[in-house]
Amino acid sequence: MWFSCKTSFDSVPNRVKLMIKVMAFVALVLYLTLVLCQNVSGYQDLKLSDSFRRVANTVDVKHDFRIKTNIKPKDELKIRSAATSATPKPPTIELNDIFISVKTTKSNHNNRLDLILNTWHQLAKEQTWFFTDDDDKVYQDKTGGHLINTNCSNGHFRRALCCKMSVELDMFLESSKKWFCHFDDDNYVNVPRLVSLLNEYSPTMEWYLGKPSVASPLEIHLEYKKRKVSEPRVKFWFATGGAGFCISRSLALRMMPIAGGGKFISIGDRIRFPDDVTMGFVIEHLLSVPLTVVDQFHSHLEPMEYIGSDTFQNQVSFSYGKNQNDWNVINIDGFDKLSDPTRYRSLHCHLFPQQCKR
Repeated sequence: MWFSCKTSFDSVPNRVKLMIKVMAFVALVLYLTLVLCQNVSGYQDLKLSDSFRRVANTVDVKHDFRIKTNIKPKDELKIRSAATSATPKPPTIELNDIFISVKTTKSNHNNRLDLILNTWHQLAKEQTWFFTDDDDKVYQDKTGGHLINTNCSNGHFRRALCCKMSVELDMFLESSKKWFCHFDDDNYVNVPRLVSLLNEYSPTMEWYLGKPSVASPLEIHLEYKKRKVSEPRVKFWFATGGAGFCISRSLALRMMPIAGGGKFISIGDRIRFPDDVTMGFVIEHLLSVPLTVVDQFHSHLEPMEYIGSDTFQNQVSFSYGKNQNDWNVINIDGFDKLSDPTRYRSLHCHLFPQQCKR
């Protein structure tokens, strides 16, 4: 058979043979050219938009934490921390890009606000706003006009707390700032460390940064009075407000339709929890954006004495508390405990000796 085929091909005129060879050669050249273009230059012209990358990264992170697993709560929390580290390099964040809010009440102005104003506030005067529940001309002047009367109730109960948080969120949304960082009036904020932390994340992506004070996600069930039915129990993490937390502008804008314009208060009424829990419910449950744990936020719910003095520079926030005669404060040398019971003055001198006032 091979012989007969070869004989048949040999009987083809030379002119036709030449044409067949030329066509085969051209086809081979075209194929090689196409392969070469795809591997060398073709993919360079394919550019993904920033929005596409943002969505792609967000979906990956959400997917990791919406799958039901048998992982224990503490292990799951560790995964959340690690899973969000591989992100594109964010734009440079400066202090003026941050909206720092401090929740307070008029009865705390004379003691807690004075302590803040004389310490860390010196590093962020223009970026810090105080949200209170009454007018106070003295502290309006001391804060440079940054004292906001929310007209909320002055009690430390759920609705009053949600009311103030709602005003904080709305005021941030009205600003052009890239980050919203909430703290309480018993927090010390390490301002340079806060800035460096936020430089690790992009405000154009949805970020919820903070630290929970519970070992497992909060589990609640929702009831609808009109329909007299209950939803299945829902679980979510929330960042403790007493340690402070930060929200990127991208996430805050996504929150606006459901929690902006005072709607945050209504959500708190629905689930019957305070402001920090309501914030976690909105972000983690309603918007499915996971909490990114930052261990350098600290609240009075943890023992302050265990924070090593050699790590003070790396911490974002500190807190203090008092139970009868026992103080929950950091262990640091400096001023005597009678004149500096919270240890904030001593801490400020330790971190920023050039601003130390003795």
